[in-house]
Amino acid sequence: MITFRVLGPLTAEDERGPVDLKGPRHRAVLARLLVARGRVVPVDMLVADLWEDPPDGAVGAVQTFVAALRKALEPGRPPRTPARLLITSGPGYALRAEDVDAWRFEDAVHGSPDDIDAALALWRGPAYADVADQPWARGEIARLDELRLLAVERRAAVLIDTGRAAQAVPELEAHVDAHPWREEAWRLLATGRYRTGSQGDALDTLRRARLLLADELGVDPGPALRQAEADILAQAPPPEPVTTTLVGRSEELARLAAATGERLALVAGEAGAGKTALAEAFAAHLSAHGWTVAWGTSPDDDGLPAAWPWTTVLDALPGTPPEPDPVRARWHRAVAAHLGGHAPLLVVLDDLHWADEATLALLASLVLEPPPQRVLVLATYRTTDVPPRLRDLLGRVARAEPVRVYLTGLPVPAIPALVRATTGRDVDAATAAAIHQRSGGNPFFVRELARLLDTGDLSDVPAGVRDVVRHRVATLPGTVQDVLRRASVLGMDVELELLPGDVLDAIETAARRGFLVEQGPGRFRFTHGLVRDTVYEDVSRSRRARWHAAAAEALAERRPGEVAALAHHYLLAGNGSAAARYARAAAEDAERRFAPHQAVRWWRVVREFGEPDDHVTAGLARTLAVTGALTEARALRAELLGSAPALVAFDVPAIWTEHDDPALAKEIAGAAARALADDPPPALRSRLLATIALELRNTGDERARAAAREAEELARGLDDPAVLAFALNARFMQSFDRAGLAPHRAAIGAELAALPDLVPFEVLGHLILVQSRAALADLAAADRHAAAADRLGAEHGIPLIGVFTDWYRALRLSITGAPAEAAYRAAAARLAGTGMSGVDNGILGLALLCDRLQRGLPPADGDIATDFGAHEPWCRPLVDGSRSRGADIPPAPHDLLFEVRTCLHALTAIAGGDRPTMARLYEELLPAADELAGAGSGLVTLRPVAHYLGDLAAALGRDAAPHHRHAEEVAARAGAAHWLRRVGPRPGRTG
Repeated sequence: MITFRVLGPLTAEDERGPVDLKGPRHRAVLARLLVARGRVVPVDMLVADLWEDPPDGAVGAVQTFVAALRKALEPGRPPRTPARLLITSGPGYALRAEDVDAWRFEDAVHGSPDDIDAALALWRGPAYADVADQPWARGEIARLDELRLLAVERRAAVLIDTGRAAQAVPELEAHVDAHPWREEAWRLLATGRYRTGSQGDALDTLRRARLLLADELGVDPGPALRQAEADILAQAPPPEPVTTTLVGRSEELARLAAATGERLALVAGEAGAGKTALAEAFAAHLSAHGWTVAWGTSPDDDGLPAAWPWTTVLDALPGTPPEPDPVRARWHRAVAAHLGGHAPLLVVLDDLHWADEATLALLASLVLEPPPQRVLVLATYRTTDVPPRLRDLLGRVARAEPVRVYLTGLPVPAIPALVRATTGRDVDAATAAAIHQRSGGNPFFVRELARLLDTGDLSDVPAGVRDVVRHRVATLPGTVQDVLRRASVLGMDVELELLPGDVLDAIETAARRGFLVEQGPGRFRFTHGLVRDTVYEDVSRSRRARWHAAAAEALAERRPGEVAALAHHYLLAGNGSAAARYARAAAEDAERRFAPHQAVRWWRVVREFGEPDDHVTAGLARTLAVTGALTEARALRAELLGSAPALVAFDVPAIWTEHDDPALAKEIAGAAARALADDPPPALRSRLLATIALELRNTGDERARAAAREAEELARGLDDPAVLAFALNARFMQSFDRAGLAPHRAAIGAELAALPDLVPFEVLGHLILVQSRAALADLAAADRHAAAADRLGAEHGIPLIGVFTDWYRALRLSITGAPAEAAYRAAAARLAGTGMSGVDNGILGLALLCDRLQRGLPPADGDIATDFGAHEPWCRPLVDGSRSRGADIPPAPHDLLFEVRTCLHALTAIAGGDRPTMARLYEELLPAADELAGAGSGLVTLRPVAHYLGDLAAALGRDAAPHHRHAEEVAARAGAAHWLRRVGPRPGRTG
């Protein structure tokens, strides 16, 4: 991407460096298109804008200028292919620029106050300096100049509002002198002087403004100036300073707060670490405790007078500062005495790495020969830019034992708070971890990445970060820049033996400047992913490919076992066949380590560039399913029906008893059954039998249950945990032949969760235990297993786990009587689009109906979801109030929802007086008397099954009391107080 800079002379820069924009006419064409901001500029308008009296052949000249600019801006574009940046459109041309400093400046001015300094730093001179005399540019130049003046005033307002009026006053004086007609500038200057304790100077400022406006313009001051004068005359107290957002630095702030009896505190860190923010927070803390605060900043500008930071400090304090003395020591003593007269005093010297020798000499004198009064100097500097004169100063003041605070990156837990302070939005733990990984916790980088959350991808490099890193790289010696760029091709970790030649000196220089950190002998690492990515992206794609190929060759010679790194380098070098060869081994290794997302990447490389076989297809299908891409995984499985080994290689855990694709499941079960005829060895036979049981699920019969039993029996005779896990999954899927089997499923879940080194089945075990413990009203145990499943999902990037645990937490709210509808709807929204159609088949309607019934509410409600999907026969009679007989409703399938559907069936049968159906349902539900009706699904629930047994018994003329007492015991165990108040037969059709 090309960066255009117009806030000064017009320049353009791509990943190779500055772009040659040719002559003045070429630059004028480019500037005219940039002013148009992407709109088409007709050729005849370009001609009129370029020449006051167009010559013959002006149109051809414009075309020549455009062709030359296209060649400069897109040097790698193949001949006769359309331009992508400077395009022809209709009657003219348009520039499809993405990165223009003026546009970023405008966004920053209207954005957060934190961005103002960076925005003003973009200015290198008058806007569009090359074409400032052109009529077509004047409007845009005037607009940008006005925005710059607004930014200067916004910055001053921020300084005043955050208790740093003394820092704002000198800048406002220069601003007012240059732009005397800006009333807001006068108001800010008067306010700043008043906030520094100079009421007389503030009133004099307002008097000067009033006279200027009256004499020159014949107008009175506006309302804002008049209000400022009234406030000053009334000695209105200033508002509480706006506290600067300081996140994750409480320990550092406490260290500074404990140092108020010292002479010097040094706050150091890399650029963007938050040194100034910490100094601002500390200054606000001392100011609130009665200290005077004066602030001086060392600008990156050699043209300012010597000791400029001290000049701003002294000007900010009341009274007449001492005049400079040719005898330096005498002047230093006079300054120390003057500062002591304002004790207790905090002097902040910001950006000491840019300080001149005179500034550092006065600081050393003040520290080594301090005034007797309480004067504390807090100095900030960058650890990556320590010039020799600052190193000398640090050595001289070391004997004064200054307090030293070194700011490293923020920890991961602090990232959400900083993102919230920057954007106002909350982020989850995974996003916070991704931001931390990219930024290294650097607060500036974190804020810039946070702003990408709504507009871009976290894998992008924010424009502000790119500019900062490029500026820092440009200060390195040329040889160091070259080595650093080559090192970026290796990734975050840099090993010297993979770089050609003797590069140690260059690498050490880059490390001293903060680009790398040493990890061990010959091993370095980029400090931040954003730094590495910026350096890498500034290398042309052709050169990157060449360097990746060299890295692959060096790695293959030295460490051929690092298959993932080799696949990566060969892939980016454009050598697909070599990449595929190593990618197969890398995918297998990733699966062994349970890194499914990495495995997906490498299996895809093999399928695209290598010679894919059934093993590759099965691997990709398996890892896609684990990472949540179920639809694509099913399509790949359909390719494997002819291969028994590949068919059973899809050993992905299954938790739900209704299949997402029944037709494919039937084909797979048939193919597995046919493969059994070949008398396979025990391990393969066990997997084939388990496949049959898993694919048939709740549509199976005794044949499927027998297959699951034999698969488990064979697996237990083998020393293969993976085969046993697959067989146990099959036994779970076939453990629904009657009600009341939650304890049996809990035993299966516990065994799965304890199997070693099988993360997917460990997760399955915890989810089964969530279901079974919830069915048994042991919510504390269910909570523990839900948390364990979530933890594994977060650690290994398994997105579908959260779908089930979200549903469980909505179920839990329902059990305890808390409002649950919103949680159910949120869980349903997350379920949508996962490809789990077997689960998402009217489940929200069922859940909301059950939630109303278990609370004793009428089943029909205008807001209830009316799509009951597969659950229609059991739900609709209750909602519509029809007098349907229980015999009209089909028996519930034997699956995770058997108990809840059967209890709904019972409610309809009771209301219709269908005694034969009631008697049958009573016998079917009796084994589940100690369970909650439906909670074994982990998704929905009614009340305890014993409650419905009591209602059935009462309707049949039997003794209902034992069942209702049992229901009370189960309700108490579940912590469902609202059920305890409603135990017993209920009139009508409520639950």
